[in-house]
Amino acid sequence: MSLLVVGVNHRSGPLPLLERLTIAPTDLAKRVSGLAMRDNIREAVVLSTCNRTEVYVVAERFHGAYSDIRDFLCELGELDADELSPHLFSEHESAAVHHLFEVAAGLDSAVIGEGEILGQIRNAWEVARDESAARAGLNLLMRSAVETGKRARTETAIGRGTASVSHAAVEMLAEVVGDLEGKQVTVIGAGSMGEGVAVALHKAGGADICVVNRSPERGAALAERVGATAVGFDRLDAALAAADVVVASTGSGEPVITTELLARARSTSDRPLHIIDIAVPRDVEPAVADLDGVEVLDLDDLRDWADRGRAKRAKEADLVRSIVTEEVENFAVEQTSRQAAPLVAAMHKAAEAVRSSEIERFAKRFAELSDADRDAVEALTKGIVSKLLHEPSIRLKSDAGTPQGDRNAAAVRDLFDLG
Repeated sequence: MSLLVVGVNHRSGPLPLLERLTIAPTDLAKRVSGLAMRDNIREAVVLSTCNRTEVYVVAERFHGAYSDIRDFLCELGELDADELSPHLFSEHESAAVHHLFEVAAGLDSAVIGEGEILGQIRNAWEVARDESAARAGLNLLMRSAVETGKRARTETAIGRGTASVSHAAVEMLAEVVGDLEGKQVTVIGAGSMGEGVAVALHKAGGADICVVNRSPERGAALAERVGATAVGFDRLDAALAAADVVVASTGSGEPVITTELLARARSTSDRPLHIIDIAVPRDVEPAVADLDGVEVLDLDDLRDWADRGRAKRAKEADLVRSIVTEEVENFAVEQTSRQAAPLVAAMHKAAEAVRSSEIERFAKRFAELSDADRDAVEALTKGIVSKLLHEPSIRLKSDAGTPQGDRNAAAVRDLFDLG
């Protein structure tokens, strides 16, 4: 068995491809469950965000698992293998661990240090656990990844300042539009991304915010938090007509701002309109950018903007890389230690079988002993076995994964006839 990650992310594939591979939260359980049932895959976790769709598996057979994952992604995006393969990346064993830990620490994000990815990893892991797709192997990996992400944010300043896509969108907005004082900003979507945008706008101050959401109650709750107004999707055209800036971040899966809708909403207005679309799949129909007076920016633009600010975080990123390296080494130690656990258990089981057999053989001689004395014999013999096996057990675990450990393991199997 081996650990393998295969996928497409913002470094390996363009935004239109990422859109086709994005998995809606409501579909994730079914997708990961089906993947884990494939012949060459023992365990699976699928991480699908606006920046990546990556599949982490414990593979029965490496090449077979790679093919299974590629086919899974082709089916997901309705793609031919020739379309997908140039954009696939893959890593295995320690390189796969290193990649995931960098993702969890925010080093592989479009916005360095963003904190949203840690929650997304937790959610992907939880869904996989609920579907019994993640068990001992991936549970250890994901737990270690989450711990790495926590350390990165508590022991360094990587997450301070602009550390999320939503906050970066607001900073880019201020750079593009200029002073937001008195500007009417329409935020479409009150999910985690829309909430982040609204909160960041509120902290920046000056803008008049309108939250548009399918669920009026959720939109109203967010609006109350940030001193905004809220309307339902039945008032979207009016909200667009009044807006100077629109930030779209729904999870609808299809455009909510069409050319026809926006042209109708702006039929009596000629003032400039800036739209930032941070949804995947995109919320804004591509042809909207062709309308007079309308500028549309999307995640590709945001990534370009964020790249220019990476130098500011270079020092903190170096500190985080040190944490990642340390945690990868810790994971390797724990993983190899766990690999020794079945052999240690078998050794103790064999010794216990001998002890129990000998106690049984001398049962008649113990018949006249009191219950307390028989208990003392049990405790004494168990204690002797435990102490005799203590040092071999420690050595097997501590040396696991090394040439000496392999020799020790072979000797124990031979000496105790463990097979």
